[in-house]
Amino acid sequence: MSDTYSRRLALLSQPEALAQLKHCLHGIERESLRVERNGRLALTPHPKVLGSALTHGSITTDYSEALLEFITDAHPDSAQTLAELEDIHRFTVANLDQELLWSPSMPGHLPKEEQIPIGQYGSSNIGQLKYVYRKGLSVRYGKAMQCIAGIHYNFSLPDSIWELLREAENDPRSPQDYQSARYISLIRNFRRYSWLLMYLFGASPALDISFLRGREHQLDSFDEDTLYLPYATSLRMSDLGYQSNAQAGLTPCYDKLSSYTDSLRRAVNTPYPDYEKIGSKQGDEWIQINTNILQIENEYYSTMRPKRITNDGERPVDALIDRGIQYVEVRCIDINPFLPLGIDLTQARFLDTFLLYCALEDSPLLCDKECPETTENFLTVVKQGRKPNLQLQRNSQAISMLDWSLELFEKMQACAQLLDDSYATTEHTEALRKQMEKLHNPDLTPSAQVLACMREHKDSFSQFALKQSLQHAQLLSAPPLDTSKIAHYQELAERSHQAQQAIEQQPQCSFDEFMAEFLANAV
Repeated sequence: MSDTYSRRLALLSQPEALAQLKHCLHGIERESLRVERNGRLALTPHPKVLGSALTHGSITTDYSEALLEFITDAHPDSAQTLAELEDIHRFTVANLDQELLWSPSMPGHLPKEEQIPIGQYGSSNIGQLKYVYRKGLSVRYGKAMQCIAGIHYNFSLPDSIWELLREAENDPRSPQDYQSARYISLIRNFRRYSWLLMYLFGASPALDISFLRGREHQLDSFDEDTLYLPYATSLRMSDLGYQSNAQAGLTPCYDKLSSYTDSLRRAVNTPYPDYEKIGSKQGDEWIQINTNILQIENEYYSTMRPKRITNDGERPVDALIDRGIQYVEVRCIDINPFLPLGIDLTQARFLDTFLLYCALEDSPLLCDKECPETTENFLTVVKQGRKPNLQLQRNSQAISMLDWSLELFEKMQACAQLLDDSYATTEHTEALRKQMEKLHNPDLTPSAQVLACMREHKDSFSQFALKQSLQHAQLLSAPPLDTSKIAHYQELAERSHQAQQAIEQQPQCSFDEFMAEFLANAV
């Protein structure tokens, strides 16, 4: 245990700090495909009863018209976050008519690319911009890639905790600069250790053969409809998932916030030859926002993002530059197909412990060798995480994944205890103990359980996923949501339709003029 880590733990174990620690904030964004009751992708429009995908704060769509996204508020207790997420699920399931929420991250049998519907956001210029961005994603990466679903876990420490640490460390930087620097440090540690999350929570070891239709791959056949890797934990996070040659040289090593924002700004303004060949428009039709490495900053795919809530019309990168980092977004979490919400409280308590550890542990800059090493370790675990005696690289030396995991668990024990003391519970320590069992028995991991369940019932991946989806629909239907909550979500839906209507009734310039102004402001 480093001296820095020990000092920070001692400081935060004081009563006044413990009282502040329970004001950490936790939010969840969960994606899920709408499917028919036979498991095929729903080709219907976003249900009107759920509200406007453009303006609803809790229920929207991601890439496809069929890819729902549920967004909770940020709550001081993960239990509250999950309670809200369950309410959103229950309201949605009750209003899906004959459709289901798909249980895993990877899609089931997909129709031909041209039949996969892109999200629609109405006739306003901002709605059309969202549509064009998604068209750009389809021409760059293909539509199948955009049908992958995941869970994003948002986490922040209270400003008062950062200020306590800044004063204790006599750091001369402003509170904003110190907080941003420490969140960047957290991200560096997350990059070092996030392979552990892939082992513990990866839940996509197999996929439907239609996902890779016409693409080369090195997967094994599980059956005639399913591809897999025997020791894989998360094919979603492998190079079969969201990959981009254009983004390959973009991985910032997070030495400071400005290097991260500079790299994103460059990417949004640097042409990429393959995209230039496609062009921004075909005739009068916009098919991508621009021909640069990134259309907008959100296109950059990473396992974690530094975030700041934006003002109306403000770009994410400008919000970070102006006001610093407010929270981090974990983006590598698979949906657990055995859980109705895709995540449960035990997992959330572990994530909080893991993220607090990443925030408090010493975090030296990632050197030239360590940066690619962290990427390689991550990819090794997503493809082979359950392989016996798996070796990773640490400081250019081989180390067994098990030994390294046990070291991390030992160090995280203190963070679990801190959070338990703060929240007056034992749930963080219990969550740690429960995950520890997976280290000694890989059969307990979600990825192993998916394959075991498929084998036991002689199911293809899509058959397994459909059975889970039907079970979850039943669980989330009974008991029904109470009437006051139903009224609340009905009101949110109605208000969102009114908000979209108000936007569309405002005087607007032509979309070409709107795009010219949008692109001019990107520089």
